[in-house]
Amino acid sequence: MNWEIVIGLEAHVQLSTASKMFSGGSTAFGAPPNTQANAVDIALPGVLPVANKGAVERAIRFGLAVGGEKLINRRSVFARKNYFYPDLPKGYQISQYELPIVKGGEIRILTKSGEKAIRLTRAHLEEDAGKSLHEAFQDMSGIDLNRAGVPLLEIVSEPDMRSAEEAVAYARALHFLVVEEIEICDGNMQEGSFRCDANVSVRRPGGALGTRAEIKNLNSFRFLERAIEFDAKRQIEILEGGGKIVQETRLYDPDRDETRSLRTKEEAHDYRYFPDPDLPPLVVKGEWIRQVKDAMPESLRERHKRIVFYGVAAQKADLHIASRTSSTFALSTFAGAPKEEVPTLSNWILGPLSAKLNEENLDIRDSKVSPDQLKELSKRVADGTISATAATSVVLPALWEKEGPVDEIIERRGLKQISDAGAIEKIVDRVLASNAKQVEDYRAGKEKAFNSLVGQVMKETQGKANPAQVNEILKRKLTD
Repeated sequence: MNWEIVIGLEAHVQLSTASKMFSGGSTAFGAPPNTQANAVDIALPGVLPVANKGAVERAIRFGLAVGGEKLINRRSVFARKNYFYPDLPKGYQISQYELPIVKGGEIRILTKSGEKAIRLTRAHLEEDAGKSLHEAFQDMSGIDLNRAGVPLLEIVSEPDMRSAEEAVAYARALHFLVVEEIEICDGNMQEGSFRCDANVSVRRPGGALGTRAEIKNLNSFRFLERAIEFDAKRQIEILEGGGKIVQETRLYDPDRDETRSLRTKEEAHDYRYFPDPDLPPLVVKGEWIRQVKDAMPESLRERHKRIVFYGVAAQKADLHIASRTSSTFALSTFAGAPKEEVPTLSNWILGPLSAKLNEENLDIRDSKVSPDQLKELSKRVADGTISATAATSVVLPALWEKEGPVDEIIERRGLKQISDAGAIEKIVDRVLASNAKQVEDYRAGKEKAFNSLVGQVMKETQGKANPAQVNEILKRKLTD
């Protein structure tokens, strides 16, 4: 195409605190409009904001995760970002500008050409604005200020991405980090907990950076990809037609699959940033950083190592750490289980149990079969009480339907294996006597005949004969 796309992302990550950035107002989603906006959130005369300690600690977690203690500014400053918009009740937004809490860092992504580091410019604390509601009103808009004051960590990347695909890979990696790895955000994109602004420009390969357009409030990975692709194509068409790109803010319309101009892009001086007179500088001491570091959850990389140590193949361990809840379930299941039983337990979690969860659209934390029940079922397969087939096809579904404990289900369903060697031998003798043709075929080198004989024995026992014993006795009899 002789054009290169240049992309930088600004991610707005809602921090998982119960209260707002500068007030005790609730951050719970779904309350009736304007019921969670208090006097501090709308800056009524005489009120004073106080920074949320939990929000600061979550920002410190992020800094530690993307590069370590050296990235965390020991002194950062809250500023007022001044602009007018109907859903901004104060007429300004408290944010950080010249001195953010985190400066630098990187997020690593996988691309078609291998691993790539996306550099981070900064991460700063700020409060969210309210929300304008257009759909529910005719010829007017409504304003819901419940979100006003909700704590955000805005994470700004360098313009290191060169395709919509890379931008989505970065957004997914960042989402996984803040939701699963360091647990500072619930990541619900439909509720606005994680949303991105995309800065998109195009240039001739190796040339100077082009004029960018900022596409606001993209709340799905698919919309992010489609918006970037559309706007890059739009910009190329303008430039190839002899026109110029205007620096502006744009919105993506998913119904029309297009971006549309919203307003001319403001520069920093247009916002008239100045230090908030009601908030002192935020001082983060080394001891506080160490306390936050010590309290951080075990990384999923460490959990991957532990799962592999239990005896699970590395590729399957990757599936177990798809989320923190799935890794917790797996580790709870493997803990205390004999090592030789762990691969079977892993297969059950990733196979039939996962299928049930998907069928009922449940997270693994809501599994109707517990880790302890899986371990108990595994014991009954290991000690020969039931077959592996009966365990997965009968007992596991019965456990899901809450039919009772493992042993009770086995007894009630009559699933106990026949492990009496003498009884199995008598059945094998009968099968061999009545299937002379298969016996002759096997002895002539036709291996398939053996499977047919095994099937006949299992049919005679209604599937209850111990398969290992059936195989051993049949082979001995056929080679006598």
